Amino acid sequence: MASCYYEWAARSHQHSAPLAGVVKEYTQHEWDAAVAEDCREIVRLAVREDLERLFDWTTLALVPPGTEGAAAIVVRQPGVVCGLRAAEVALSEMDAALQLSDPRIDGDVVEPGTRVGIVKGPARSLLAAERILLNLMGRLSGVASLTRQYVEAVAGTSAQVYDTRKTTPGFRLMEKYAVRCGGGRNHRTGLYDAILIKDNHLALAAEIEGVGHLTPAEAVRRARDFVDAKATSQQTAQMIVEVEVDSLDQLAEVLPEQPDVVLLDNMSPDMLREAVALRDRLAGQVQLEASGRVNLETVASLAASGVERISVGALTHSAPALDVGLDWL
Repeated sequence: MASCYYEWAARSHQHSAPLAGVVKEYTQHEWDAAVAEDCREIVRLAVREDLERLFDWTTLALVPPGTEGAAAIVVRQPGVVCGLRAAEVALSEMDAALQLSDPRIDGDVVEPGTRVGIVKGPARSLLAAERILLNLMGRLSGVASLTRQYVEAVAGTSAQVYDTRKTTPGFRLMEKYAVRCGGGRNHRTGLYDAILIKDNHLALAAEIEGVGHLTPAEAVRRARDFVDAKATSQQTAQMIVEVEVDSLDQLAEVLPEQPDVVLLDNMSPDMLREAVALRDRLAGQVQLEASGRVNLETVASLAASGVERISVGALTHSAPALDVGLDWL
C-alpha cells in the first residue's frame, strides 16, 4: 500500500493548528516502490486480458521460436512523454529477456517522430507486449501532456495546477505521477490522507443532528477538534484540513477557523478576486483553491485572481491518449 506522508515547510511543527508562514502540502508522487507496485498489478491484469494464460496464436503461427527482434518506441504527436518507467515494468512482466535501451526521461517534451527508447529481445515476447506497453505509455503521456498545457496557461501567476481523485480506477498513483511529469501538483491521494469537508458532508451531518444546516465554519472547528484528539501519530498530527465553500459569506465565516485550504467552488474570476482580498485581510496564511468549470479557456483568468491552487479534474478524466507507436528496426 502506498505510504502516506506530508511535506512540511517547517518539520518541527507538532500541532494541527496552522502557523503563519507554514504551508502544508499533499503528498507529491514521484516514481517509487508504491507506484511501481501499482503498475505491476495493472500490467498483470493487462497481460491476462490479452493472453488469458494462453498464447499469442498469430505470433506463434508466423514467428519461429528463438527469433530476436528490436523495435523503437516512437511518439507521433507533440507532447510530454511519460510511462517509460512503466514500460520497463511491462517488459519485465512479459519476459525478463526483453530490454529497454536508450530511454528518454519521463517528463521530456518531445516532437512528432521522437524516438524515446528501443526494445530488444525475443521477438515473440516483444510482439505480445506491444499493445500493453503502448496503452500504458499513451495513457500516461496523454495525462502529462494535457497537464503541461494547463501549467503553461497559468505561467506567470501565483497559481499552481492540481489534479483530483477523478482518476481511472487502479491507475491513481500512476496518473498522479504523470501529472507530476507534466509539471502539475498532486491533490490528496485518497480519502485516507486528508480532511476535505464538502457540501454533502454538511448536509448529512445536519440531517443526522436534526438541525437546519451545519456551517462550514462549525465543520472546520469539529475537524480540528477531531484531529487534535486523534493526533497519536505524525500523520494525523499533520493532517490537512480543507473545506469547500460556494459563497463569499461562507468564506468570511470560515477564515477565522484557519483551515489549511479553502476550496472555492464554481466562483467566477471576479468572485475569486474578492475572495483573495478577503483572505488577505482575515487569514493570510490560508491557501485558496479554485475548482469547478475549469478548462483551458478559463484557467488563465482564474489564475489571475491570485488564488494559490487550481484543481482540474480534466487532467485525468479527460486527457486524450498521446499517439505512441512501435516501429520495428
